[in-house]
Formats: sequence, structure tokens, C-alpha cells
Amino acid sequence: MDHQIVLYSDCLSCHLDDMSAESSTEFPDRLSLMEVRLQAQEDEITLLKSSLADALRKLRIHDQQIPMLKQQLIAVNPAAARVLNQSCYVDGLSKCRLSTSSPDETHHSPSSHISFTAENGEGGAKTISNIKPSTIDRCTQTEPWIPNHKTASPALTQGIKNLSLEEALPAAIPFTEDTLTKLYREEYDINEADSKKEHTWSSVVEDAIQPTTVRTLQQQQSKGSEESQGLCPQNPTSSLPAPLKETTIDHGGAPLSPIQEGEKQLVRRNSEKLTKDPQDKTKQRLSKKAASSTNLLTRSPSLESRAKDLISSAGSQGSRRGTLSQSIKMFIRGRPITMYIPSNFPNYEELKMDLPSQKLELDWVYGYRGKDCRANFYFLPSGEAVYFIACVVVLYHIGNQTQRHYRKHTDCVRCLAIHPDKVRVASGQTAGVDKDGKPLQPFVHIWDSKTLVTLQQIGLGTFERGVGSVAFSNADAGTFLCVIDDSNEHMLSLWDWNKNTKHTEVKSTNEAVLAVDFNPVDTNNIITCGKSHVYFWTMSAGTLTKKQGIFGKYKKPKFILCFVFSLTEDVLTGDSEGNILTWGKSAADIKTLGKGAKETFQIMKQTRAHEGSVFAMCVLQGGAILSGGGKDRKIIRWSADLAPERECEISEKFGAVRTIADVDGEELLVGTTRNAILRGTFSDGFVAIVQGHVDEMWGLATHPSQNIFLTCGNDRQVCLWNAEDHKLDWSILLEESGLCADFCPNGAVVSVGLSTGRWVVLDMQTKEMVLDLTDGNEQLSVMRYSPDGCFLAVGSHDNFIYIYSVTDGGRRYTRFGKCTGHSSFITHLDWSKDGKYIMSNSGDYEILYWDVAGGCKLLRNRFESKDREWASYTCVLGFPVMGVWLEGSDGTDINALCRSHNESMVAVADDFCKVHLFQYPCPKPKAPSYKYEGHGSHVTNVRFTYNDSHLLSMGGKDTCILQWRVKRAGTGDNKDLLPSSSSVCPSSVYTDNGIQMP
Repeated sequence: MDHQIVLYSDCLSCHLDDMSAESSTEFPDRLSLMEVRLQAQEDEITLLKSSLADALRKLRIHDQQIPMLKQQLIAVNPAAARVLNQSCYVDGLSKCRLSTSSPDETHHSPSSHISFTAENGEGGAKTISNIKPSTIDRCTQTEPWIPNHKTASPALTQGIKNLSLEEALPAAIPFTEDTLTKLYREEYDINEADSKKEHTWSSVVEDAIQPTTVRTLQQQQSKGSEESQGLCPQNPTSSLPAPLKETTIDHGGAPLSPIQEGEKQLVRRNSEKLTKDPQDKTKQRLSKKAASSTNLLTRSPSLESRAKDLISSAGSQGSRRGTLSQSIKMFIRGRPITMYIPSNFPNYEELKMDLPSQKLELDWVYGYRGKDCRANFYFLPSGEAVYFIACVVVLYHIGNQTQRHYRKHTDCVRCLAIHPDKVRVASGQTAGVDKDGKPLQPFVHIWDSKTLVTLQQIGLGTFERGVGSVAFSNADAGTFLCVIDDSNEHMLSLWDWNKNTKHTEVKSTNEAVLAVDFNPVDTNNIITCGKSHVYFWTMSAGTLTKKQGIFGKYKKPKFILCFVFSLTEDVLTGDSEGNILTWGKSAADIKTLGKGAKETFQIMKQTRAHEGSVFAMCVLQGGAILSGGGKDRKIIRWSADLAPERECEISEKFGAVRTIADVDGEELLVGTTRNAILRGTFSDGFVAIVQGHVDEMWGLATHPSQNIFLTCGNDRQVCLWNAEDHKLDWSILLEESGLCADFCPNGAVVSVGLSTGRWVVLDMQTKEMVLDLTDGNEQLSVMRYSPDGCFLAVGSHDNFIYIYSVTDGGRRYTRFGKCTGHSSFITHLDWSKDGKYIMSNSGDYEILYWDVAGGCKLLRNRFESKDREWASYTCVLGFPVMGVWLEGSDGTDINALCRSHNESMVAVADDFCKVHLFQYPCPKPKAPSYKYEGHGSHVTNVRFTYNDSHLLSMGGKDTCILQWRVKRAGTGDNKDLLPSSSSVCPSSVYTDNGIQMP
């Protein structure tokens, strides 16, 4: 396979060298094709290497476990072990036969050859020849080979063939289920993954085979000796043992089924009820699962030592476990993950998963999308500012400081328009994709801002990619709605939204379109602007025609960014050159354009307004005009004839002006490009009433004793939020991106992990940096304090977990150790309640356990950690949270999860913009959950507040933080349980709880 990759690489090089100038346009396509083929070969090599590694591991464990059975047999019956050298079973299903040169010989000389025939569980056979006795001595002999040794009796040989677990124990020690428990407690993690399965579940519940006793074996030996005195000698290799009688043992009422293995009949508990298949099919299926007594004895690498412990502690029966070990296998992307069932789940198969007893209700939305969207902010007569972020349209009452939310969109909202009645609102969204990667169709919703009832859905199946701009007509009381989509041609369509009928549709331009609006006194006139153009559209006889604005002697700007209509019906545009241009109609220039030339729209006046671009314009009631600048961040008030009157400059930390809304002629609301909404006047200045991050966020931590939380992201901001007052308490700017954070248990400091391996400790009161350390040179993914605050664990993308001892109230840190053993980057980790152990997940879906107090040692026996209690649970892989994974998921579908402090529920952040709420623990597949929408990007993190009163969820690219109120299930309405995709009929009306009305 490596040779094939070399060939492909050589082929790719040849293609690049021989490519001519005529085929240069095909180079990207050919290169992409070769890269895809090369990636496919690399994936195949990885799969083959994984399969080979599994096979080698099975062979190695098999060879290591065979001597353990030998030691057991030596301990109780040396004579039986000597007979086993002549006729033995390997793995309980394979038989060794020693071939001799003469039928009278019982043993071979050292130079003799041995023929070994193995029959596997599926009926296959392998023959291995030319193996010297020395090799067999290391694997199967229980005593050194002795020449001319006396042959054991046939009856004893027959008994040895049926030797089982109870025979390995002295007669004084009773055989109980506790015996099996100790023998099987160590991990037996030989996984046979089906590479075709993306994500499957299997339950492994293993029971012992009912054995005969050592006393019975001794009786058979004595009886065989008596019979041999009066009968002719028998050849041990040709004699067959008499079938044992079927015996059963009751283990909690579980069904038992017989399994045929050669000539002996065994009993084994099934993990599932057997169906009434034909007898031959049943035997064939069970034979693949059956394991002989020898195989069961050799399951654990440390069986010998555990058997000695059993014998030494035979008198303390009450201290032994009374239930058998059980494990669950979970497959992610073909990789098996084995998890052990804790002792408090004695009846796992009968466990039923229910919905959690709590629900979530959206309480507050932090953030505003001003970075990359226009037409995104308006002020309503109700005293509410209406704006959007992610999939939520927020109505924020600036006086009462309360929020309401319109949440019927299925993907990110891109634009808004207010009806002339100042009540109805139109909001358009982007297309997006579902969890399977299929595109979702964009649409426009028209809804009532008082009742939040959806009145109409426009354009489902018509628009492409998304809705970029919308506008209501004014002259006819808002009968028509103009929509421009995000397709290549930026299709402009005109709708009678009450009837949900499209009047006309026309291609706009291949350039970006940034704004659209109707002439306030003439519905037949529409204006659009964008990159290098301003178009004047006229509706006539059901057809739209456009005329491009003529710049004439004036420099044509790269972008026309915004426009408004003055009280004199002139059109004022703001452009990327910092000018305000006044447009008007002019008579046809017959001399230049010839006869038949029609009137044109030309620039009547140019006013220098800002340094840099003019991002926003607004017309006040008296005719005055407001303009907002980009580079200079100024807000300027102009008279009706564009004479400057007043100006002010907003703070640099808020960015440039994105949009302006008039409150009462004096007070203004200003949206900025750094996702803030400001409130103020020219006299008093402006303060932020809404703030948010401006880039992807990952770090989220909640305070251990207060309703505050901290966030950090790629914008290098570290923000502390008050969940009760719904405001930003403070923020600082770091030198690098913050990716993870955690509060010290005393709440005095917080640690933040950065993208370069650095991590800093911040004082909560002074906001000063207490400490600045570096671990490795790769990004840090998780910071976690121990419950007592004595240790800090730092998980890195260099595959290590760095442990620090913490003193002086979280202000002094000393390197304690380093956890080494993961084969991929660390993704999540949690501390045990006693602060001595760590559980961690990695990028290749490993679950490892560490003894920190014992020197950061890796606990290789994961079985011993199955009953350990964890102070927090944020690891996405583990027995208590297996049920949160949907069938067919890969390892990246769940980004984060968090268990509530009362350990009754677990919240999940997935890669499909959803927040899920499950019952905790959630160990079974297909567990029911409540699903909540609102985010417009992958949800990167979730955390409960210290008292579980709220849940915080954080989006990635949507830069949105949603605060959910936790309430008892069944109280209030069900408005947060939204459908995953829209199915609104053209004439349907939706109530606030998502129920369709006729």
C-alpha cells in the first residue's frame, strides 16, 4: 500500500511537470482529483494498520495467557498437568496432538517433530508443523519433560479434557459467583470492530461455565484405574470422554443456554434472548460466541495473582462482589470503545431511559450581529430595539431591560425590515445545511412584534443560499415586500406578502447587493446599491426595468454602502470614499445620447462626510440626517441641505458605526461593527447596552459560588458576565486567543488557556494577571482545578496533561507532574471527588484514567475506575453519557457536555447548532432528550451555573451566548421545543409555542 502511495505521488509530480500552458486552466481540477485519490489511499493504509495492530495484539495476549492456566493446574494437580502435555486444549476450542514415530511411544525425543492442529470457533483449521518440544514446553507443559515418564490412565486423561475453573481450586474452597467476579475483574479489551459500522452498540455479559468438582475428577481417576486393571489398554488420543450431564446455575434468573463444544456440553448466560431459529443456525451462531473453560481461565493477564488472592481470602465471602462484570462496547468511526458498567447498575439490560425532569427556557441572548450584516437594527414605538444574532431575533426593551425572542428561524438571520405600521417585522435567513449536509431552503418570515406570531412565510424553495436584503413598500401601506437573495445573480423578487404570491422576479447583478428600499411615495420605484453600482428600478405592467446611476465627472466609488430618501425625495448615498452623494433625475441629454434618450439619474451634489467609508445613514423627523463613519468612528448630524451641525466619536473598542436608530430625536441607538449596541446623545456620549464577542468562542467557565461566568475566544477577549443582571461586568484583551478557562474553587482567580501553550491566571477583583506560564508549544484545550483547589490540570494538544500543585489561594503554582500516555490531543478531563484521580478523553476517542496522587501514573486497568465518583462530568466519552451519542455519529458530532451539580441532567453541545438536555446518567443508546434551537453555528460549549438555575451555551462562528433558565418539566409552555426544520404552509399561521394553526 505504501508503494501505491509512492506511485500516486510520482504520478502527481508527472502531471505537474508535464502540464502545458493550454491545460493550465484544468490544473486545479486535476490537482484536486489527485489529492482526493491520495487521501483515499492514506485512509486505506490507516485502516489496514489498525486491523493488523488488533490482530497482533490478540495473538500477543493469547500467548501470554496460556501459561496462566498451566500455573493453576500445577497448583492443584501436577498429575493432571503432565497428562495435559500429551492431550491439551488451546483456547478451549483448539486441540494439540503429539505425533509419534511409533504407536507405542508416549513421549518424543527432543528431535521429534510435533503436528499442531487448531480448529477455530468458525470451523477454520490451521496446521503448524516442525515445532520442537521446547516451544510447546514454554506454552503448554506444566513440568519439565522427563524421558520414559509413566503414562497416565485414560480415565484421568478424559477428566483433564473436561477440567474447568472449580477444578483449579482446592476442595476446601467453595465455588461461587464471587470467584468468577475476582477472576474476571481485569479488563479483557480485545475488540473486533466491524469497519462498516459507524456507531453501534453491543452488550457483553459473560457468565461462568458450570464445572465439575475436583472430587469428581479424583473419583473418575480412581474408577479409571480400577477399570484399566481388567480391560485392555486404551490409546489416550483415540478415547473420547463420555458427555457430561447438562447442569445449570441460577444467576439472578437470567436465561441460560447450552453450548456444544466438541463432545462436551457447556452452559453460558446470553446477553440477549435467543430466537427460535433452526437448530443448526442456532448452533452456528452460538459456537462463535462460546468460550471453553480454558479460555475463560486465561482471559486476564493477572489471573494467577488474582487466583492466589482468592485462595488467601476464601474466608471473607461477605467482602466479595456478588455480581458479574459487564461491559458495553461503543463504536465511533469504526473504533471500539469498551466501558464497564458500574456496580450500581445490576440490571443494565432492563434499564429504561426517560426524559429529564427539567426543561430549558430561553432567558437571555448575549450579543448582536453587527460585524458583517446591515439592515440589522431598528427601534419600535413599543420602546424595544429589534435586532438579531444567530437564529434569534431579539426585542430588547431599553427602559425595562427585558428581552423577548422570536425563534422560528432554522438558521442564521441575515436581515430585517419594519412594516410601515411599526408592528410587523420581516426577517430573512440564510440557507444553511442539516446534519446530513443537505442544504436547507432559505425563507422570509413576516411576524407580529407584539404577539410573536408568524403571519406568513415567503419564498420557501425560491431563494438560493440566503436572503440578503428585504424591504416593505411605504406608499401603499406595506402591501409589497421586495427580496434580494444571495444567489450569483442576486435575484430581485416582488411579493404580495398577504397573499403569498410573487408578482415578478428579475436578475439584479452579479456584484454584491448591500441594500434595497422602496421610494416612500411611489411603490413602483425601487433602489438597490452595492459594489460599484446604484440601480433605479421601475415597475411597469408587471415588469421591472433598471437604470444605473451615472457618476459622470465624479469618481466612481468601489462600494455604495447605504442610502436614504430625503424629505425632498432626493436619494442620498454613502460610499466607500467617505462621500454623501445626492442623486436626482435629469432631462435626457439628446446631444450626447441621441434622439429617444430617456431621463437619467445623475449626481446632483457631492458632500465630503467622513474619513473612510460612510457605513450608515438615518433621516430624522425634522429632515435632519445622521451619518456614521467607518474609519473615523464619527456620528455626524447634518441639516436638510447637508450642512454639518453636531458630531461625536465613539470609543475605538466598539469599532465603527454599523447602523443608527432614532429614539426621540435626541437620544440615539448605534450598532457597531464589533457587535455592540450603544445608547446616548451627542451631549452625554454613548454607553454600551449590548456587547458580545466578535469571533469564534470556545472557552466557558462558571463561577463556583456566584451567578457569573467567563468566556474567551479567538477575538482575544476575556469577558466576565453577570447572569442575574444580564450585562458584561468587565473584559480584557489578551495577546493571544483564549480557548479554555476554569475558576479556582475559592472563586478568587480564574485560569485561561491560550492558543500557543501559554496560560494565565487572572485576579477576579483587580483583573490583573497573577501568573503567566507555558506548557508545550501547542494550543491548550482544557483547564480544570481539582475539587479542593490543590491541583490544576492543563490539557494540551501535545497529548500531555500537565499537573500543577496550587497554593496561596490559587496564586502560586508548582509543576507536580505530567500525565503521559495519550496518543492524540487532549479534549476533555475531569477530577474525581477525592481529588486524586483524573479521567480524560482525547482526539482519537481514548478514555484514560490517571492516579495523580500516586505520581501521575496511568491506570491501565480501567475496570477498577468504573465505580469512581467524579466531581464534574464534562468528558464526552464515558459510561454515564453513552446515550447522548446518536446512531451514526462520528467523534466530532458532540463538542462538549456538562452534568448538572445535582447530577440529575446532562446538557450536550453538538455540531448541528443544537443544545440537548438528557437525564443523567444516560448510559443506553437512543436515550430521549429535549432539543433546543437558537444557535446558528456549531455549539462549542455548555455549562450550568453553580446552583443549576441556568445553563449557558456558546456558539462558535455565530458569536452568540444563550442563557437558558432551568425549570421543572410540565410548567409553562413548550415554546423552546422547536422543530429542526421549517414546514410552514403558505397560508399557515404559527402560534408562539410552535403549533400550526389553520
